[in-house]
Amino acid sequence: MEPEDTDSGYAAMAEAARRAIAYRREIAGAEHTPVASYGEMLAAFAGPTPERGGDPAAIIAELATLATPGIRASTGPRFFGWVIGNSHPTGVAADWLTAAWGQNAANLHAAPAASAIEAVAAGWLLDLLGLPDSASVGFVTGATVANFVCLAAARSEVLKRVGWDVEADGLFGAPPITVLIGEDAHATVYSGIKYLGLGARRVRTIACDASGRMLAGDFERAIAEASGPVIAIGQAGQINTGACDPFDAIAPIARAAGAWLHVDGAFGLWAQASPAQAHLTKGVELADSWATDGHKWLQTPYDSGFAIVRDAEAHRRAMAITASYLPPVEGAERDPSAYVPELSRRARGFAAWAMIRQLGREGIADMVAGHCAIARHMAKRLAAHPGVELVCPVELNQFMVRFGAGDGADALTLAVVKQVQEDAVAFIGSALWRGRWVMRVSVTSVATRMADADVTVDAVIGAFGRVARNG
Repeated sequence: MEPEDTDSGYAAMAEAARRAIAYRREIAGAEHTPVASYGEMLAAFAGPTPERGGDPAAIIAELATLATPGIRASTGPRFFGWVIGNSHPTGVAADWLTAAWGQNAANLHAAPAASAIEAVAAGWLLDLLGLPDSASVGFVTGATVANFVCLAAARSEVLKRVGWDVEADGLFGAPPITVLIGEDAHATVYSGIKYLGLGARRVRTIACDASGRMLAGDFERAIAEASGPVIAIGQAGQINTGACDPFDAIAPIARAAGAWLHVDGAFGLWAQASPAQAHLTKGVELADSWATDGHKWLQTPYDSGFAIVRDAEAHRRAMAITASYLPPVEGAERDPSAYVPELSRRARGFAAWAMIRQLGREGIADMVAGHCAIARHMAKRLAAHPGVELVCPVELNQFMVRFGAGDGADALTLAVVKQVQEDAVAFIGSALWRGRWVMRVSVTSVATRMADADVTVDAVIGAFGRVARNG
């Protein structure tokens, strides 16, 4: 084996930085952002297993050349397909350093800086989101795992209250847990329910209003009918409508019944950080746990989510990893691995810290309020066009529209979405809402401005006209 050529490795890092910066500059001003298909990308990358190594810089150059045609422009200013942040350059730069430093954020002895910055960023997050400052925060990959971690803490605590140690004895013979969840909950919450052995088919669904907001009356009836341990799951930001559950009504009901209330707040929890939107999540701070993403409204790169738990002991009990070779945590020091399911993991706190420093409290509030204003503007313009229906009132940063009327509206709506994607002026996706196909618009990127919104609306109206004419 030949010795490592350090200089060539550094050249590869420089080539990656050069290519990344060039890409971001180009995509920011691109009028169209077409993307190659999966099949085309598979053909581009396919080949026999390499027998010998190659030049690092050349490998990175080849990777960028081959991959770029198939990179979805999710960092561009006209990406509205899903709730995806911009991967802000400051967060990306911090993430580059994170990878270069190669820290395993498992414990404070292995990674002092990574552990310390997590502790600081955790405090900032709780402050920004208006949550209890004594809550614990686990830095995880995203809201899917954040929901899982919070629900693991919930499972641990509600069973502990009835004398069952689920960490030691598992679920065999355990008292059954009733799970209450809104009928318009996100699919990833069900993933956590399945991972934890609670059974996706065993949940009791709560009726919701036309925007997907849980009905407090049905919640109260369901919790009164439940016996034994109860975990209730609310939602801040319904994925299609942006609606938030009435936490000021349901949280006191849950607490009075001794239930654990968890909130899936992947993006909607950030309404707490904006005075103009905070009324939408009134009472959310009364819950027992919260899951949210950094790669949505905090604009961090991917691999950034936060599992927040009021009862830090329940959080640690569900997640802590112990082994003889791991150094003990002393006194009041925070053990990073006690709040996440991984031992070896990325030092996620660096990018989160950098983005909070970049935006600050005012910047985050202005961004959230600005995105909500853009969503309202786009929805108003589209709804004013003949043949376009706004499905629900705009409450946050999400909205849905349909095209045409009657039996043909589903097909026409899907055709318009397809045409918009083919035109590649902007990217918008479709969704099935209450049995009807809709075009769903998500406004979440810090790169998006009102001018981008108008260009996008014009493109959608143009696509609608061409599809309707071509029948």
